[in-house]
Amino acid sequence: MRNRKSVFGIIVVVLLTLLVSACSGNNNSESSPSASPSESQATGSQPAAGDQPKDGGNLIIAVGSDPVVLNPLYAGDRVSLTIDQALYAPLFQVNSGKKTFYLADSLTPSADNLTYTLKLKSGLTWHDGEKLTADDVVFTIEKILDEKQNSFLRGNFIIGGKPIQAVKVDETTVDFKLPQVNPAFESTLVQITPIPKHIFENEANIEKSTKNNTPVGSGAFKFKEYKTGEYVTLERFDNYFSGKPHLDSVTYRVAKDTNAANLALQSGEINIKYLDPQDVPTIQATNKFEILPYSEGRLGYVMYNQNSDTGLLKKKEVRQALAYALNREELIQVAYTSKEYADPAKSILTPDVLFQTNDVATFDNDAEKAKELLKAAGVKNLKLRFIVKSGDKAQEAISLYTQQKLKAIGVDVELKSMDASAWVAKFIDQKATDYELAITGYIMSFDPDSYSILYTSDGSSNYSHYANKEVDELFKQGAGEADAAKREAIYKKIQEITADDAAIYPIAYTKTIVAVDKKYGGIEEAVLKPVVIFEDLSKLYLK
Repeated sequence: MRNRKSVFGIIVVVLLTLLVSACSGNNNSESSPSASPSESQATGSQPAAGDQPKDGGNLIIAVGSDPVVLNPLYAGDRVSLTIDQALYAPLFQVNSGKKTFYLADSLTPSADNLTYTLKLKSGLTWHDGEKLTADDVVFTIEKILDEKQNSFLRGNFIIGGKPIQAVKVDETTVDFKLPQVNPAFESTLVQITPIPKHIFENEANIEKSTKNNTPVGSGAFKFKEYKTGEYVTLERFDNYFSGKPHLDSVTYRVAKDTNAANLALQSGEINIKYLDPQDVPTIQATNKFEILPYSEGRLGYVMYNQNSDTGLLKKKEVRQALAYALNREELIQVAYTSKEYADPAKSILTPDVLFQTNDVATFDNDAEKAKELLKAAGVKNLKLRFIVKSGDKAQEAISLYTQQKLKAIGVDVELKSMDASAWVAKFIDQKATDYELAITGYIMSFDPDSYSILYTSDGSSNYSHYANKEVDELFKQGAGEADAAKREAIYKKIQEITADDAAIYPIAYTKTIVAVDKKYGGIEEAVLKPVVIFEDLSKLYLK
């Protein structure tokens, strides 16, 4: 996913990612970068009186699978993004329209908005003690732009067909030179987490480099140990720019079985875990956990894989027919138990994004119309394969519901259950042709330009293989349009076309629910964050 706040899911894109929920009242909503947001340093506020932090101790976080890659230039699944958030410090983050600076001290646009000057903090170091400087930032951008390095972030830094330039001014200053005015640039830069030049400068293929197995970052915690299928452990980085973290270590425990993970949570073997809405009452009854629902700016949807070997999902009428067979309100109840955790979705954009509208075409709850469309398309005895992540209660519920509803219009659905790691591998395989349907979601930037990687024909995260030349052209226009009214018209048109094309079946703008053991403090200071749970784990502590 494009904004790593993703993915899921995935893109989050897988996103995660993944990986990685949006409802009204989003506590992480972000305004336009042109709104001159106020800025604050990441110094960390003090805990409430009587709740002073204790240094030391460990934290165990449940994750649903092994990480795909521990490198922020390639992480797209929720697990990789979550671990990378602790390993690698960002330049800055944006929450509720306000910047919080991490490695950076400031970001200043020129009068003509064609140059952005980034100042780094002085005295920054990597986990191995080497200095972190402007050279690392320039190197990171150059590797993103290098086509041979295959970073999915590359398209974000091509504006009007031309790449941006990152130029070192001095040891702590970088100028980003844009080929044309780009209102979305700041939302693009917020995604960037520098990687160390001295580690990767001689690597022909950074994504596949063995050096990702023992990553060297700049975040609050440094790599200690990884045991496949079991855990990733990080230890405190004493030279973290905003001060030594309180906790000694953080362990990400691979817990693929949801029920077993819930039992481990209740017994104290796990301290933090995402919850399915169905599990909230059980965990809440223990009175041991803070139950924290929060908006991630996430869209949950049914994806149509137009690349499947049947070729039938390339037909708009077939996609519309499948949508007509479903009922969005019923799906929300089935998957999320109530509207408390999900708002009905129609647009490909989430409510926290500029120019979002739900006033678009929708195909929903009309079985007879679905049958008519299939007949008109000349489709009979349609058989579809639906990949499902085992143990994911929302996915399992949605897939069973979909199977039943499509059967009513004469479509046979085979459910193909697989563990989380296999599901992610299948989903992100752009060449996969052996399935038609999947439940997924994404969390993107507050600027709609970020969605281009999902919905343009050559988009790096276009896992559905959706293609519409008019949409491609509109995204190009939107990226370079400085006039807000014209941009709004462009992105509303994109939403209308993708909705009419039934590019996906949007279900809901969902909330994420996380359980945190009450013996830990600093939750507000750590900041609940889309995809990665917490923005800054250095602020968490044992009470």
